[in-house]
Amino acid sequence: MLNRSNRPLISEPEQSAVQRPECILLPNGILLNVLNTGDNEVMRIDLLMGGGRWHQTRPLQALFTNRMLREGTGRHTTADIAEKLDYYGAWLELSAVSEYTYVTLYSLNKYFAETLDVLESVIKEPTFPEEELNVIVDSNIRQFLVNSSKVGFLAHRGLLNALYGGEHPCGRLAQENDYRCITPGVLCEFYNRYYHSGNCSIYLSGKVTDENISRVEKIFGNESFGKDFRKPDKREYASVTLPEKRIFIERPEALQSAVHMGMLSLDYSHPDYLKTRVLVTLFGGYFGSRLMSNIREEKGYTYNISADLMSYPGQGVLTINAETANEYVEPLIGEVYHEMERLQNELVSDEELSMVKHYLLGEICRSYESPFSLADAWIFVQVSGLQDTYFTDVMNAVKTVTPQEIQELAGRYFCKETLKEVVSGKKMS
Repeated sequence: MLNRSNRPLISEPEQSAVQRPECILLPNGILLNVLNTGDNEVMRIDLLMGGGRWHQTRPLQALFTNRMLREGTGRHTTADIAEKLDYYGAWLELSAVSEYTYVTLYSLNKYFAETLDVLESVIKEPTFPEEELNVIVDSNIRQFLVNSSKVGFLAHRGLLNALYGGEHPCGRLAQENDYRCITPGVLCEFYNRYYHSGNCSIYLSGKVTDENISRVEKIFGNESFGKDFRKPDKREYASVTLPEKRIFIERPEALQSAVHMGMLSLDYSHPDYLKTRVLVTLFGGYFGSRLMSNIREEKGYTYNISADLMSYPGQGVLTINAETANEYVEPLIGEVYHEMERLQNELVSDEELSMVKHYLLGEICRSYESPFSLADAWIFVQVSGLQDTYFTDVMNAVKTVTPQEIQELAGRYFCKETLKEVVSGKKMS
């Protein structure tokens, strides 16, 4: 009989090789990355186009160009596309980030030919119909106005603007009028520049067959498509950080205040990045973190508080986010600084560090357990400009970081003097 009073032993995952994609150079120059793994009769195809928010000539251009691909093509109306995908049990996802845009299709294997036909039309011949665009723009404006009444939304925008400045893509925040300036011509301009075979790579993951690969090659790999075959320029932007320590955004009717604190920090390429992630996780990156244990569990100032190390091209940002009752804003901020000082002045116990390591190792293993999460991992490596050794480097960093290194990294990268405090809520007298 299993004795449930005995806690199971914690075993550290072994370092195992992460399955590499098979790389196939298609006749038109597109690189097809194939991850043939999994038992379910389902596949995912991702098309990555270089060119994102960093390359747009006006706010929202990359986002709406990508979003409008499914709203009408030379062969299909928006209703046709939705009906066909629904009929075949397929799902289409569209997203745009800093330097890339993505088109992702999930499909059952037995209907892959039919859904791939829809995807081809979406990629190669969108029409950006004005009527559908106006409907989507109006919907997004309404959502923007709703979000603009939320303290968390305002504090997040205020922090990015304070750290990066209004001329940086991270700090240049879209306003209501920017939505109204989006036209089919604006979208066609971005589409014609960046959506072409010379700027595309493809990932095919799941239970992939030779027939599936042949279909993808026939549709996307034999002939060039698009109009402008230049690669995107590598663009760099300087941050212009505001001098103010505290930025207050008033919302007189707010029942709670949002507190967003942050400072410019490391990006993925920095040699200290991986071990600093362990520090940030210990500080505020999981449910048992220092911030949660103190500010949520002991003090009761907030339901949730978190810290994260977000990376953007060239420079990342360390953020601490929470919402709290208006009267607890100052005590909460004080406890954040207190926990920073503890990490700078006291060694973390081996037991606490071990718990964080096991948590991170478990998250790493979950990141590679399915075909689609494995594809996500390799796409992340590509768009971040990382080496193929990244997965091994992550495991090694988590396993080998010491309490002394945690203390040293806290002293180096937790700079209280440059930490901005953005508070959105009701002004306290």
